[in-house]
Amino acid sequence: MPRQIIKSGQVSENRKARYSYSIEDTIEAGISLTGAEIKSIRYGLVTIVDGFVQRRGDNLFLAGVEIQKLPTAARIVNFDERRSRQLLLHRNQINRLIGKLQEKGATIVPLKLYFNNRGKLKVLLGVGYGKNKVDKRETIKQREWDKNKARILKGK
Repeated sequence: MPRQIIKSGQVSENRKARYSYSIEDTIEAGISLTGAEIKSIRYGLVTIVDGFVQRRGDNLFLAGVEIQKLPTAARIVNFDERRSRQLLLHRNQINRLIGKLQEKGATIVPLKLYFNNRGKLKVLLGVGYGKNKVDKRETIKQREWDKNKARILKGK
């Protein structure tokens, strides 16, 4: 059986996204899910590392996110683990994000999956542009320098 149930707070984080993309803007969105999917997420059986947002008509869908089935769930409760799930946003937010998606090299990726104070599942989306190898090396170099700087300052 999975870990304990998550009532509020962070469920999953996509740390790889901040490394692979330079995030320009973030937006909070809801997700349309079934009851069995929510229960699985409360047990932490979700992976958002491969997730991305795609446009279908006038709506945005979160694709590539895997929500595993609970091993104790009834066989009747079947859902596709990697299906696309509709994002719940206001029309003006959807139009703004669709405009960003049409820019060259722009991608919308999920950064965090969490339950807010009211117990609603939210996803933090980031609008980003892919980094090349040089940018990734700069990120690593900056992170190492920050660690060394903190170590030096701690020693004084």
